[in-house]
Amino acid sequence: MSEQKYDVIIAGSGLGGLICGYILAKNGYKIAIFEKNPQIGGCLQTFKRNGVTFDTGMHYIGSMDEGQILHRFFKYLNLLDDVKLSRLDTNGYEVINFAGKEYRFANGSENFVKTLAEQFPDNEEEIRTYLQQISKIAESSPLYNLHQINSDTFINTQYAMTSVNEFIENITKNPLLQNILAGNMPLYAGVKDKTPIYVMALINNFFIQSAFRIVGGSDSIANSLAKSIETFGGKIFRNAEIDEFLCNETKMTQIRLTNGKMFDADYFISNIHPEPTLAKIHSPLIRTAYRQRISSIENTISNFTLFVKFKENSVKYLNFNYYYYDCKSIWNTDDYDTENFPQIYLYMHQAVAENQEFAQSAQIITYMPYAEVSKWDKTTVGKRGADYEQFKKDKAEKIIDKLTERFPDFRSSIEEYYTCSPLTYRDYTGTVAGSMYGILRDKNFPLQTRISQRTKIPNFFFTGQNINSHGILGVTIGAIITSAEIVDANLIINEIGC
Repeated sequence: MSEQKYDVIIAGSGLGGLICGYILAKNGYKIAIFEKNPQIGGCLQTFKRNGVTFDTGMHYIGSMDEGQILHRFFKYLNLLDDVKLSRLDTNGYEVINFAGKEYRFANGSENFVKTLAEQFPDNEEEIRTYLQQISKIAESSPLYNLHQINSDTFINTQYAMTSVNEFIENITKNPLLQNILAGNMPLYAGVKDKTPIYVMALINNFFIQSAFRIVGGSDSIANSLAKSIETFGGKIFRNAEIDEFLCNETKMTQIRLTNGKMFDADYFISNIHPEPTLAKIHSPLIRTAYRQRISSIENTISNFTLFVKFKENSVKYLNFNYYYYDCKSIWNTDDYDTENFPQIYLYMHQAVAENQEFAQSAQIITYMPYAEVSKWDKTTVGKRGADYEQFKKDKAEKIIDKLTERFPDFRSSIEEYYTCSPLTYRDYTGTVAGSMYGILRDKNFPLQTRISQRTKIPNFFFTGQNINSHGILGVTIGAIITSAEIVDANLIINEIGC
C-alpha cells in the first residue's frame, strides 16, 4: 500500500536532483526527494575530521561575478545569501607545472591572453584564437546564453564530434602550448581522441570569466537548496534507498524503498547514474537494447584523494589551484606503475574565510583506475581490512613525497591526513566504479554516449552529471532541461533572465 502520492518523485539528492526539486516545487508541484545516505548533496557532500571540514567533489566554481551565467542561476535558485565565496587569484587562478616550469591561467579574456603570452610570445595570436573559439562553443548552447530554447537543446552537434586534442592541435603546432592549454584536464578527466571539445570549452570558458572557492564547504549549496525546497512544501527523505521503480503497461507508477514502503507519483526523475537506475527498473518499457547501450558506455577514470589538516599557522594560503605533471604528455597520466605514482596531482587549499593568511587544510587529487582497488570491491566502508589500509597509506606517502619536492615544508606541516580511494568515492557519491564525472563522452560515438533526459517511459526522466555535461554549470543546465519536461522551459529561462 502506498504511503503517499506526490506530483514528482526524485531519486537522489545530488545537485541535479536538488535543482529539479527546487524548480518544480517553486512552480507549485508537490515533490519528494529520496536519498539513500544520511547526508544530502552527492558530490556536494562534505565531511568533518578533528574540527576541519573537507569537500568531496565540488572544489571551486566560476562565472559568479554579477551578471555572469552562474551568478544568474544562483540568484534564481536563491543561493546568493547562503553560499559565501572567496575569489581566487585573478592573475593565476590555475597554475600548471609542466616540464619543470609553471604557467598561469588568468581571469578575463585579455588578462588570460596577456598572462599566457608572456611565456609564449610567439603564440599570442594562437592563444587569442583558442579563447575566441572556446567562447564561441560555449555560447552556442542557447541555455548557456539564456536564449529561448526547446527542451531538447544543449550543444551544436559539430562540437560533439571533435576531440579536445584535435581542437588544440588545429590551433597551435607548439607541443608545449598544446599541453598547457589542456593543463587543467583533471576538471573533466579527458581522454585523448575521445573527449569532445564542448566538454572542455564549457568548463574553461566558465572559469576564465571568474573563479571562486566556496567558503566553509560546498554543502552550503545543498543545504540552501534543501531549505528552499522544504519552504515550498517539498519533502526530502534521508536514509531512504529506492529498491525498485514500478511500472504498469504504459508508465511508471510508484517506487518501493528497501524498507518496503511505497510511494506514488505522476512523474519520476532519477539523479542516480543511469546504469544502477536501470537495474532498479524491471519493466519491459525499458528495452534490452537500451539497457545494453547504457551498460556498455565507458565511464571517466576515478581518483585517489589525500585530505590534509595542517599544523596551525604553518602553511600560507595558496589562492590558486596547482596542477603538477611528471610526464611527457598530459594525455598519458593514467598510465603509471607503483614506482612512478603519482604522475599528476591537483593541489588545492580549502577556504574557511574570504581573506585568510594561513591554510587550515588541503586536498590533493590524482587519477586512479578502479582496477587498483577492485580486489576489495565487495567490502564496505570501514571494513576493508588491514591490507587495504596499508595500500592507502602507501599511496598517501608517495603523494606526500611528490608534494614535498615542490613545496619543501609540506610534509613537516601536516598534523594529520585522511584518504579517499575509488571505493570510497563509489560508496559515498553513487558513481559507477568511483568515476569522477560519470559517463565518458566520446566524439567517436556522440549519440551513443549522450544520454537524453528522456526515456521510453513517458513520465520518467534522468538528470545529473551523466545528462548532457558535468560540473556545476553542466548539471544546472541539465536540471533545467529535465525540469522543462514538466514545466515550460521558457518560463524558467525568462525568470532567470530577469
